[in-house]
Amino acid sequence: MARPDKAAKVAEFAEAFSNSAATVLTDYRGLSVKDLQNLRRSLGENATYAVAKNTLAAIAAKEAGIEGVEDTLVGPTAIAFISGDVATVAKGLRDFAKANPALVIKGGVMDGKFLDAKAVLKLADLESREVLLSKMAGALQANLSRAAYMLAAPLSQGARALGALETAAQANPSLIGGAGEASEAPTADVAEGDAAPAVEAETEAAAAAQ
Repeated sequence: MARPDKAAKVAEFAEAFSNSAATVLTDYRGLSVKDLQNLRRSLGENATYAVAKNTLAAIAAKEAGIEGVEDTLVGPTAIAFISGDVATVAKGLRDFAKANPALVIKGGVMDGKFLDAKAVLKLADLESREVLLSKMAGALQANLSRAAYMLAAPLSQGARALGALETAAQANPSLIGGAGEASEAPTADVAEGDAAPAVEAETEAAAAAQ
């Protein structure tokens, strides 16, 4: 490969390392061209799977600020640059490797940090982004339903209480108007009763003075 071509390839890989959500380095030795086509097809739009020369990949990783991948760049290397859901791609690579033992996962990179093969396989055990979003949406909907019930319940109870009072008042008006009149009548009687002795006392005092 000519020097300009190598430089272009390094720049391409460096950009892929930097822009990918994660990358997985594999050894594809023993896989046929058809096997590689099937693997690329299984990954779909979530990742691009490219065969890389180890020296160029090492330089590209260094330019992208990634350290620790040099030891995995031994033997034939192909890299899955993941642009979609990481867990989905990790599952796809793991399942393909189970069906095609010639594919060996050597390691990977995520958030700029090197992952060994065991760490990459652990990513395959994670739930996909779609599943997590679905669970979050379900939990949010449940919480909103509970909040709506808590807000609506006191209002509906208050409305029922007011309705019951209104019905009772229509059936027996004395519950509202009668109660007020009954409370005022004794006050008037007491006032008149208290006034009579006071008038008599004033008349007796005037007669004595004369």
